[in-house]
Amino acid sequence: MKTAMYGRMVLGASAVLLGAIALIWHDADTWQTLIQIWKLPSGITIGGCLMFAQIAGGIGIQFPRTERLASIVLTIVYLLFSLACVPGILAAPAVYERYGSFFEQFCALCGAIALVAASGLNAALAKALGQAARLGLGACVISFTLGQIIYFRYTAQMVPGWIPPNPRFWAIFTTIAFALAAMAILINRLARLAMRLMTLMLALFGLLVWIPRLIAHPRAHFNWSELGLTFLITGAAWVVADLRSF
Repeated sequence: MKTAMYGRMVLGASAVLLGAIALIWHDADTWQTLIQIWKLPSGITIGGCLMFAQIAGGIGIQFPRTERLASIVLTIVYLLFSLACVPGILAAPAVYERYGSFFEQFCALCGAIALVAASGLNAALAKALGQAARLGLGACVISFTLGQIIYFRYTAQMVPGWIPPNPRFWAIFTTIAFALAAMAILINRLARLAMRLMTLMLALFGLLVWIPRLIAHPRAHFNWSELGLTFLITGAAWVVADLRSF
């Protein structure tokens, strides 16, 4: 399927971008909660290796000969990134932002698992991994919904003012869209349609929100990381939606 190829391209390019900017800029704006990795003993070396692995995985998933190995590499990388968010949650369990950061990385993990499932495994294992990727993505979308509710004012501020009718309308609309998508994905009713529509919405976030901000403020590291993360999540949702069986 051509759409499956495009999903891999988006996810892979985003993985390369995020790996590159993290290697260039070792700061909290590019690593955010993953700054915990830098704080480990030999954290600079560990973080560098993980970023190189992410870049290699992002490139490798584009080619049939290396697709499966690269998908496994990305699965390991995003599993470690997800686990790196857990100490922040335990340290401040009442701060929802920590959970949101975890589910962003977990969404990328679901995309990587979907790529493994699509890499030519036996049917039973592929279906099991596909179901895990779908359910995991559904949980992530619940997190996205709650994040937009909790940080509603910030969500509305992110909407460009030139889009009619007004930012508040689109903040409400996208929150409802996330909630409906989460339900459809988790109960597996019109799940593929829900994931495709959500993929389009996420892509529009990147195109309408983060690319203009990046053009206006190219030196702001946060804009680079948010652009990469938005399209990483877009790619993850895309490849899960393109699974033949889940």
